[in-house]
Amino acid sequence: MAKGIVIIPTYNEIENIEAIIKAVFALPTVFHVLIVDDNSPDGTAQKVSALQAEFNDQLFLEVRTKKAGLGTAYVHGFKWALSKGYDYIFEMDADFSHNPNDLEKLLFACENGADVAIGSRYSNGVNVVNWPLSRVLLSYFASVYVRMITGMKIADATAGFKCYKRIVLEKINLDRIKFVGYAFQIEMKYRAFINQFIIEEVPIIFTDRTKGQSKMSSGIIREAVVGVIMLRIRKIFNRL
Repeated sequence: MAKGIVIIPTYNEIENIEAIIKAVFALPTVFHVLIVDDNSPDGTAQKVSALQAEFNDQLFLEVRTKKAGLGTAYVHGFKWALSKGYDYIFEMDADFSHNPNDLEKLLFACENGADVAIGSRYSNGVNVVNWPLSRVLLSYFASVYVRMITGMKIADATAGFKCYKRIVLEKINLDRIKFVGYAFQIEMKYRAFINQFIIEEVPIIFTDRTKGQSKMSSGIIREAVVGVIMLRIRKIFNRL
């Protein structure tokens, strides 16, 4: 059995899904993959199901009834992975904005002292390709804002490319996770931080998707802005 499983949430990723799965399985390190699909109308889940015959006992699929948000998809995947006994549990996007080759860097960090390894766009300068300047600035200053409010010394607080040791996800009460977009990524890091887990940033190059549609929305941004303050308030009153 592989030590690590890569959780990839999907909604309408038919253009990317086969390639991203095969890229993970082509790595020298053996990883398993769990796709958590929100009943994509474009046939993403059906494509994954067909690929399971080729990647027997390596590729897994969970299909939810409707689109319910990134955060709830990851929580679903975390619980599934914990129940199956994986030691290292990864978050990764389906659209190649996260390079599958960097999975091995994140695993190395967690095998050598980190409890959470973050694929970081900003720990070594600004390493983002194909984003407009407005999007880069929004993302970068969101992390500055998070650091100011929470006290976390993390350069890329909204990063969604991560590896967790299972002990982190066992310690965090997944049923109390509140947020679903950028704020979900911040909340998971903050809960790891306040539980005194070792968080390490691993520099990566982030490349914006070339196929499919971004899931970013103004509602996700608003959730992040308000959510950071709410996280801090709940921590102050010991309600996290």
